[in-house]
Amino acid sequence: MDLIVRTLVMSGVIFGVSSVMPGIKIKNFLTAVKVAVVYSLIHLLLFKVLVILTLPLSFLTLGLFTLVIQAGLLWLTDQIIEDFEIDNFGTTFLAALVISVLNWVLFKLI
Repeated sequence: MDLIVRTLVMSGVIFGVSSVMPGIKIKNFLTAVKVAVVYSLIHLLLFKVLVILTLPLSFLTLGLFTLVIQAGLLWLTDQIIEDFEIDNFGTTFLAALVISVLNWVLFKLI
């Protein structure tokens, strides 16, 4: 049940971010659920490996390079899902930052 709630919260965050930020197009809430599932799976499979591979760079930037990694994972999600489009990397970076912060805050409240 917790997984379903977390997926719906993340879907709501993604749908909300797409409606507020220009440059992000999402077809409907079902697409937001797909984006949340795919992004979560990609994050689960690749994030730790990429953090370990870029550990020196993350160390030099005091961990801020992980935001670039998350933006890359969001870009990869954009490439996989047809009804989800992000215009450029700047928008992707900002969206990844907002999604990460909002998810962190909301998951702390749940």
